[in-house]
Amino acid sequence: MGDFRAIADELAADIASGRLRPGDRLPPLRRYARRRGIAGSTAARVYRELTRRGLTVGEVGRGTFVRTALPAAEPALAEPGEARIDLELNFPVLPGQPAALAAGLQHLLRADALTHALRPAGAAGTAPARHAAATHLARAGWTPDPGQLLFAGNGRQAIAAAVAALVPAGERLGVEALTYPVVKGIAARLGVTLVPLAMDEHGLVPGAIDDAPPLRAVYLQPALHNPLGITMPDERRERIAATLRRHDLFAIEDAIYGFLRHDLRPFADLAPERTVVADSLSKRLAPGLTVGFLVAPAGRTQEFAAALRSGAWTAPGFALDAATRWMADGTAAAIEADKRRDAAARRQLAAARLAPYTVRSDPHAYHLWWELPDPWRADTFVAAAARRGIAVTPAGAFTIGRGHAPNAVRLALASPPLDALADALGVLTALAHGTPEDAGAE
Repeated sequence: MGDFRAIADELAADIASGRLRPGDRLPPLRRYARRRGIAGSTAARVYRELTRRGLTVGEVGRGTFVRTALPAAEPALAEPGEARIDLELNFPVLPGQPAALAAGLQHLLRADALTHALRPAGAAGTAPARHAAATHLARAGWTPDPGQLLFAGNGRQAIAAAVAALVPAGERLGVEALTYPVVKGIAARLGVTLVPLAMDEHGLVPGAIDDAPPLRAVYLQPALHNPLGITMPDERRERIAATLRRHDLFAIEDAIYGFLRHDLRPFADLAPERTVVADSLSKRLAPGLTVGFLVAPAGRTQEFAAALRSGAWTAPGFALDAATRWMADGTAAAIEADKRRDAAARRQLAAARLAPYTVRSDPHAYHLWWELPDPWRADTFVAAAARRGIAVTPAGAFTIGRGHAPNAVRLALASPPLDALADALGVLTALAHGTPEDAGAE
């Protein structure tokens, strides 16, 4: 065990001293093993150790490179960056939206209403909140049972409660090989092991569940997947539902972006008895005024309510009362309809600007996946974009496990004004058309 770490220490010292520079490619494993006179398996452990320390990054089919920059102290996507144009985080807040939401808050300023809103809400909220939420979350013929609805402070907390209820500490949760980064933090805090499951152009591959070690549940994003933006076709959803039944597994359906495809029925409509739905108002309305939703399978509501309570993840009374008003009076539905039009316009703009390149996304998504052209690498491209005041996210932020990250970046399209987005996309396409040397990236 000590030998491979000592060799890794030597390479780490070379990186720290500048003998190995950011962007340098390490020798292929077999060549390095021969040069050092060590076994191939030992060389592989050395490279894995450097990646674990955050000093190198691996890319499929290209090799292992010294990182362009040291890893951030905070997890990826934790806070907005200081870049002038943020294409890293999606904060869709439309012009006129604050005024529309403010009107719905007027009733809460009365003393009697405020007295009620300042009390703890509890995981089940109130009957009016459950009925308003059930009506609001309905889409494509699916309407959740109000008796199965629970409330969290936000979508992340709803996901955390679902994981806590379904996967005991030390057990395994299956996740798509590229997934929402926050799930990695949730699993680490709950002592849950994530098992990456293979994907293709349609999303999660059902056979990957068959090939995985024993799982307790599967976390998936069937609609407008983050980061890939893809939406599963019905045939794929049906095969996954059948696979879950065969293995007696539950699914945690992340439906946060599902409101952008109001025509698409959720996965829970195919397998209601073994799917828990996590949703929120963060993208539907605004990240600063949000409530999370958790739709439990029939007969399982109490255990999910217990998970919400034990994690202190229940919704605040004031936020829940405000959200209930916005959902009941049509304010939330009107804002969401505007956002569907806004997302489609932004995605259309991005498709036109990035037409020469390989891009994946649902036409209605607020984000897209850009497979970078040679000779660019993801970390180098991110650094070059940042020097031009644009924040984008490398594929490594979404990768589960220690395998090679794809040579791609995710662009979040929702935050900047439309003209600023157009300018940023122009800068990024000009970068991609050149080389890292032209951009001063290496």
